[in-house]
Amino acid sequence: MDLICTLLGIYSWLIFARIIMSWVRVEPGTPVASIYSVVFNLTEPVLGPLRRAIPPVRMGMAALDLSPLIVFVGIMIIC
Repeated sequence: MDLICTLLGIYSWLIFARIIMSWVRVEPGTPVASIYSVVFNLTEPVLGPLRRAIPPVRMGMAALDLSPLIVFVGIMIIC
């Protein structure tokens, strides 16, 4: 169980990195774009289906994606 919680903890950090990286513009062809691509490819299989099942919450002109929050809560419940 410790190994699973450790891996889920690492996955939480990947999701957190994706959230932070989504706030900034990533220029194609840069090392940051390569890192973002890896983070995106590792997190999208979990976040994508959740995003399709639970629509973003509208907040005026913006929308808040709840899928990372749901994954964080799920990881906390598991560990």
